[in-house]
Amino acid sequence: MQDGIGRRILIGGAAALAFLPRHAAAKTRAEINRGVDETLARLFRAEPEAKALAERAVGILVFPEILKAGLMIGGEYGEGALREGRNTVGYYRLTAASYGLQAGAQRYSYVMMLMTPEARRYIDRSDGWEVGTGPSVVLMDKGMAKRMSSTTVTQDVLAFIFGQSGIMGGLGLQGSKISRFQPSR
Repeated sequence: MQDGIGRRILIGGAAALAFLPRHAAAKTRAEINRGVDETLARLFRAEPEAKALAERAVGILVFPEILKAGLMIGGEYGEGALREGRNTVGYYRLTAASYGLQAGAQRYSYVMMLMTPEARRYIDRSDGWEVGTGPSVVLMDKGMAKRMSSTTVTQDVLAFIFGQSGIMGGLGLQGSKISRFQPSR
C-alpha cells in the first residue's frame, strides 16, 4: 500500500510540474512588457498608495502571472520584467519547487518594489536571487501600503501579491529563485 501512495504522489507531482511549462510557455518581450503595464495599472487601482511607493522605488520587478500547481509535489513559474522608471532594464523568471501537504492550482500577480540601491545592486550581482536570502522582503497585505510613508519605508523590498484565482491549499516547504533570462523579440 505504501508503494501505491508513493507512486500517486510522484505521478501527481510530475503532472503538476508538467502543467506549468506548457501553460507558461516563454513569452516575447512585447508580451511581457504589455503584461507588466497591465499589472501595475491593476495594482495602482487596487492600492492607490502603492503608486506613491513605486515612485520612490529604485526599481520594480513585476511578474504579471505566476502559475502554481501541486499535488504533494508542486511548482511555480512566471516571467516578468525589471523596470527603472518606465524603462525595462531586464527580464526575469521566477521558479519554485515545493513539497508537503498541498493540492490545487492557482494564478497570481507578484510585484516587488526595490526600495534601496543595495537591493537593486543585489539583483545584478547575484546569479539568481533566492527569495529569503539577500535583501529583506516585506509582504504588503491589504491596506498596509496606507500606513507606509517616506519616513516609515525602511525595508529593502516591498512585495505585493494580488489577483489570485484558483484554489491551492495546504502546507509545504518551498524555495523560490528569480533569475535573469532573455526572451525572444
